[in-house]
Amino acid sequence: MAPLLAALFNDGSSLPLHEAFSGVFGSISLAAWIFLLVPQVIENYRQSSAEGISLAFLIVWFIGDITNLLGALWAGLVPTVTALAIYFCFADLILITQCVYYNVRNARKARRRASRNPTTPITETEPLLARRESSNLGLPGSHRRKSSTRSRRRSRASSLPSIADDVETSNEWVKNTLSILGVCLVGAAGWVIAYRIGVWRPPPPETSLSSEVPLGAEILGYASAVCYLGARIPQIIKNQKEGSCEGLSLLFFMLSLLGNATYGIGILFHSTEKEYFLTNLPWLIGSLGTMVEDATIFVQFRMFGNPEQTAAIE
Repeated sequence: MAPLLAALFNDGSSLPLHEAFSGVFGSISLAAWIFLLVPQVIENYRQSSAEGISLAFLIVWFIGDITNLLGALWAGLVPTVTALAIYFCFADLILITQCVYYNVRNARKARRRASRNPTTPITETEPLLARRESSNLGLPGSHRRKSSTRSRRRSRASSLPSIADDVETSNEWVKNTLSILGVCLVGAAGWVIAYRIGVWRPPPPETSLSSEVPLGAEILGYASAVCYLGARIPQIIKNQKEGSCEGLSLLFFMLSLLGNATYGIGILFHSTEKEYFLTNLPWLIGSLGTMVEDATIFVQFRMFGNPEQTAAIE
């Protein structure tokens, strides 16, 4: 990031340093949000299941994105904020549709298996364990959270370390780290290009301080913040109740943490004036407040998450 900023100021640019940092962090946040849902979509596809993620989490988050979009339109926020809100609404719908599809499809398969074996007592885990034991192909998604949790507990009981598991955890750590660094690089480079060609310019100080947000837009902004803060609670409860983070993408929450952190930092680098701070307070609460909940989910990954993913947060 430092070389990119140095290149800007070598051409005699009069852009203040704090505005440059504000633009860079804002662009990194934008890149993180654009790629945010991709890891979870891929994880669901790889597992052929969406059992790991809470639908209540996604629905409340979707409501937050809708109120955020309406508030941004009403307040007349910068086009990038509005465009990102629109993108998120569509991305949420894609992820929710995928989750509903897998849940319905897998439920139908379970009912068909139960109808073919009416004499077999149906319990919460019996059909799932039977399916896993009968599958010798190792297909993604051929096991459920409870059966995989039991297998993990059995493997943890063993005192013999697995070299293959160590290699897999190392690869997962490297993959997640490179992904985060790549998003930061793309965001920073994107801002430099946008500034060079004149697409991005810092807003005038008098504009950022004197503009008043309509009361309705402010209410929608706080409503979206409440939704963002409350959305992760069902997921945290689900993880704790099942004692597993199986089916969740750790990179999904890492990108969320990166996007929230850089978004808040970008706003504060632009200005710390009281009027500007209060104008952006709803969005700051929604972004920075969820970082605590993301940290809680990281702890859950560390406690009982996927063994191949927990190495990324050690």
